[in-house]
Amino acid sequence: MVGLSYSNTVSPLGSKFMRTTVKVREKYQVTIPEDIRAKVTLKVGERVEVTARGHEIVIRPILEVPRHQAWFWTKAWQDRIGRSHKDVVRGKVKVFKSVKEARAHFGD
Repeated sequence: MVGLSYSNTVSPLGSKFMRTTVKVREKYQVTIPEDIRAKVTLKVGERVEVTARGHEIVIRPILEVPRHQAWFWTKAWQDRIGRSHKDVVRGKVKVFKSVKEARAHFGD
């Protein structure tokens, strides 16, 4: 089969998605059609995650994090951020007018 076929389809869960068919070429390469790329703002050189889900192949764009920022995305650090956010929402915070005032509060 050569060419693309487009149709608006409703999935069994009710969400709409565009279905496109492409031909698998040598080395199992496929070209992602322009209208699909535009929906996910995929750019040349960006990485994607390819997974098998049952008999489907799922391709998802991924955001790479620079190595020096990876600590921020660890589970432990994200848990701390979550706890801090809850404290802020609950009003369990203290605002200081200066560094000197904060140091005095913490006994530094």
